Amino acid sequence: MINKQWLAFVEIKQMLRYLQTNSTLCYYFKLQNLMLVAKHNHFPNLRFGLLLVIACSLGLTTPVSAQYRTRVIEEGEQPPTDNMVPAATPAPDAPFVLPTPESIPAPPPSDPNNLRSLSQSNNLLSLQGGQRLMEDASSAIGSQNYSLAVQKLQEARQVYNQLSGLYGQLADTFSGIDNRISETQRTNALNTAEMRDRATYQLALVHRAQNRPELAVPLLIQIIKSQNPTTDLGKKAFQQLYELGFVDSPFPRPRAVAP
Repeated sequence: MINKQWLAFVEIKQMLRYLQTNSTLCYYFKLQNLMLVAKHNHFPNLRFGLLLVIACSLGLTTPVSAQYRTRVIEEGEQPPTDNMVPAATPAPDAPFVLPTPESIPAPPPSDPNNLRSLSQSNNLLSLQGGQRLMEDASSAIGSQNYSLAVQKLQEARQVYNQLSGLYGQLADTFSGIDNRISETQRTNALNTAEMRDRATYQLALVHRAQNRPELAVPLLIQIIKSQNPTTDLGKKAFQQLYELGFVDSPFPRPRAVAP
């Protein structure tokens, strides 16, 4: 599932670059159509990301952005509903037609199951989703299935890295407008970045167990650069580099013993 979602995210990014013309109204109209496509094809994460793009691009103080900001908090976190029919696979030569708002049934607003789906454990773009991937990786390591562990840890890194980036965008956007929201999102960005680096450290250890230091070394250096050499995780990463022979001296240096 994650491969399909990440490929879809790449496709959305390419479409956004293509659609960004001089006509602002045309650009945001097409963005709204892309949101309908994401909703129609059961991609709540894509829909949430597009809502975030629109809310931040329009400027948080505009009336239109206020509507999208509310949807980021409420509607943007709704999961696909049971009464949404998946899009049928078109014939090879059939033109792609964007669905209209009338063709997509709206979820009942009173249904509690449709609220805040990103906080549910079955959603990938969430802390719970990343934690579930980390637990799967630990199970794979326990059974010495290192190839599966590498896959799960890479997926966890992607989830945490994207969460950190999204939180950081919100923090920057709200800076000077609502400092409470900005600081909260900044803290979320830092916390998820640390989770990403912990997943990266586990991935480096798995590569060491596979006797593939050429893959472990770049990951360990990424951790040191991200976390700072003086943090616990930074020290552990540097110790791994020392044990691998990539650096000549340990850090921190051992204190000299007085005679």
